Amino acid sequence: MSIPTEHDDPINAQILSVSEDLVSGFQRDPFQIIADESGVELETVLERIKAMLEAGVIRRVRQTLLSTKLAHGALVAWRVPEEKLNDAFDFMSQKDPFSGHVVIRSTDTEISGSGYRLWTTLKVPQGESLEEHANVLKRIVGADEFILMPAKGVFALGVGHVRRKGLEPGAKVDEPAVMMTTTVVELTDEEWTVLLSLKEELTPEEIVQNCWDARAKNAGVSLERFYEVAETLNQKKVIGRFSTFLEHVKPSDTGKRVTRFNGLFHWAVPKGMEMVAGGEVGRHHCMTHAYWREGGPQFGDVNIMGVMHGTEKPKVLEHKAALDKHLAEKGIEVSYTNVFWGGRSEIKPSEISPVVYHEWHQKFGDPK
Repeated sequence: MSIPTEHDDPINAQILSVSEDLVSGFQRDPFQIIADESGVELETVLERIKAMLEAGVIRRVRQTLLSTKLAHGALVAWRVPEEKLNDAFDFMSQKDPFSGHVVIRSTDTEISGSGYRLWTTLKVPQGESLEEHANVLKRIVGADEFILMPAKGVFALGVGHVRRKGLEPGAKVDEPAVMMTTTVVELTDEEWTVLLSLKEELTPEEIVQNCWDARAKNAGVSLERFYEVAETLNQKKVIGRFSTFLEHVKPSDTGKRVTRFNGLFHWAVPKGMEMVAGGEVGRHHCMTHAYWREGGPQFGDVNIMGVMHGTEKPKVLEHKAALDKHLAEKGIEVSYTNVFWGGRSEIKPSEISPVVYHEWHQKFGDPK
């Protein structure tokens, strides 16, 4: 009998409601935690996650990092001639390991910033320049302009598509979100070695209870030392969550989609109100990401951004309207707001290795 692999199978949904974004920090036995929290037997959890990974319903299983603490990063909006747009998308998604989310976006009306169709996340290792890397990309893809928008604060960061299905517009936690800072943390050589081993995607063969055994060997340390270093990294707040990432862009073999629409919401609030407004946006369950980023005059001086995914466009707009209403009720003035809809997209983790960065620039960097 074949193992069900669709995300909406009742047992799979039970597992995914925990495994997508509720296993915080580094855990010695992450799959056991998923089993305990979901109420599904460990053996079944391992069997189902492995089957969904092999079927492509789960696109990756990995320990995430809070890369805002490990590397310089920014959201980047690119103005690219329309005839070069898809080629630029292909290069950044396939040949630039430092570009993570690569999305072609559009707006419902011609409005401030509508000409910036290509949006990416960009990270470079500590000590390197985001602007320098972006300028190399600009030359390669023939972009007219780019705008770097580093995060000044993070209010929400967690996907949880299955858990968020059926949310009522306006659903939120009792208190405003607390802003996480983006100050870069320095690590020892041993910490980097363990970190780089820890962050790689788990293969289907590694979907086992003792999933860190091979990673400790790869890092050249004992399993106990691997645990100790990983827990130190946890204390330094550079470890995110252990997560099963669903393929939420492409349909499954049977045509089912996890989401159909993703909206990048923009709000411009008065200077000095960014932390308050971000906390109010970030407390809403629908927000998978919420940041304080400065977009400048090209984007109506936007300073609060958030992302929401949904299966129906009108429902996404209902959530946006509920957020707008909530900000108004809190007395937060909004001088500009907009939705940039995601179209063609590719989502991958951004590389943060200095070695890979230098190799890439030797190959693609500006000719001397």
